[in-house]
Amino acid sequence: TKIEKRALQETPPPGLPRKDHIVKILYDELASLLGSETKLDIPMNRTYTILLVGIQGSGKTTVAAKLARYLQKKGYKVGVVCADTYRPGALTQLNMLCKQIGVDVYGEENASDPAGIAERGLKFFKDKHVVIIDTAGRHKEEKGLLEEMKEISSKVTPDLTLLVIDGTIGQACYAQSEAFHKAVPVGGIVITKLDGAAKGGGALAAAAATGAKIFFIGTGERIDDLEPFSPTRFVGRLLGLGDIKTLLERARELELEADEKKVQRIMSGKMTIDDLYYQLEQMKKMGSIRRILELIPGFSQLKIPEEELEGLDEKLKKWRSIILSMTKEERANPEIMNASRIRRVARGSGTSEKDVKELLTRYRQTKELMKATKGRAFRQLLRRLQQT
Repeated sequence: TKIEKRALQETPPPGLPRKDHIVKILYDELASLLGSETKLDIPMNRTYTILLVGIQGSGKTTVAAKLARYLQKKGYKVGVVCADTYRPGALTQLNMLCKQIGVDVYGEENASDPAGIAERGLKFFKDKHVVIIDTAGRHKEEKGLLEEMKEISSKVTPDLTLLVIDGTIGQACYAQSEAFHKAVPVGGIVITKLDGAAKGGGALAAAAATGAKIFFIGTGERIDDLEPFSPTRFVGRLLGLGDIKTLLERARELELEADEKKVQRIMSGKMTIDDLYYQLEQMKKMGSIRRILELIPGFSQLKIPEEELEGLDEKLKKWRSIILSMTKEERANPEIMNASRIRRVARGSGTSEKDVKELLTRYRQTKELMKATKGRAFRQLLRRLQQT
């Protein structure tokens, strides 16, 4: 293979260990396979049709709503058509998801002609910029369903057919993707369920089988958890190299460094419980502990048990509840927290007195550390953020 040939023939630059050079070769070649970042270019002077296809359970219906939300935020008027006549509750689920974002759904209860539904739905949404058609899940062995998918594609002649792939199924993606591509011309790929331990190696198989580029990845359960695909970042995650750039961009987006007063208080050791709560809120917006830590180089090699990570998430939730149950005076001056106040806060937050005491202990330790080091570590972190 090209990777093997380069690894055997190339000499690493001076000072670069061969192991790191081989990792770089692997990184370069995989990123090259996936191609450059692909942008969804949709005109606004006519109705643009997107057909979603994929195996059952890949998350097409959720992707339909997430994609509608993504395009809605870009200024497009979007309509979604439910052409899944097989799965009970498909139309109900789509209605429920799209109601959250104010997007209209077309579907027909108890209908049995998905191609007809897709065609009528397209006419119904003739005034929309984009129409997304959600289809029933199919398997490469279900010839009848693949023929039906061909019929739907023939009736609506989509501008783009997106193949939705479950990021957890690995190399089985190749045969599935190849079968779909033979049935209808796959123009792009969406990889779902990349918010857990799955690294999404199947994305490489899907790209190789179809020759299509990956447009989006699903990174969570929320309606906004759909990201444009970046080949270099994705390969970095796939190889366990981390993705510091994404972490920094997310931090900047949430303006973690914007509140200068809070930063100065933390560095001087004068932080309050309110400052601690502010940090917890920012972490909550950034996602789960696993989601944050997996962006850091080397994390994938640490093999931290899932239950420990879940325990950290639960602890942060408890601490937020505890802080919200404290009075303004107690948050500004935690030293006044005596036994009766601790008891009251524990009852009000639905936690134990031990949990409240643990939070106060962690707060004092952090405050003392910042005071003792005069915020040197914090300043170094800020300096790195500014240089990146």
